Amino acid sequence: MITFEILANKGAASIAQFVPFILLFVIMWVVMIRPQQKRAKALRERQASLKKGDNVVTIGGMHATVNAVSDTTVSLRLSEGVFVKYDKSAIANVLTKGAEIEK
Repeated sequence: MITFEILANKGAASIAQFVPFILLFVIMWVVMIRPQQKRAKALRERQASLKKGDNVVTIGGMHATVNAVSDTTVSLRLSEGVFVKYDKSAIANVLTKGAEIEK
């Protein structure tokens, strides 16, 4: 009879040891992983909704205006007569009109 009580208590104790690790994982997911997933999703949506005339910043820091958009690439106008072609994934940020006015 005592043997069964000892075995039952050991099972409960071993599960209780994992509770802090589970809580730590949940806290890390809420604080670190979930916000990063939201930012990545928002960036993918902005990249998918690019249109001619949008002002963008590339991952290299180049500021340009969108000239043309295809399925996977985007043509950027750097200045009059100067165009470069980038992958859509190279667009780091789409600047809004309000952001330009503030600067």
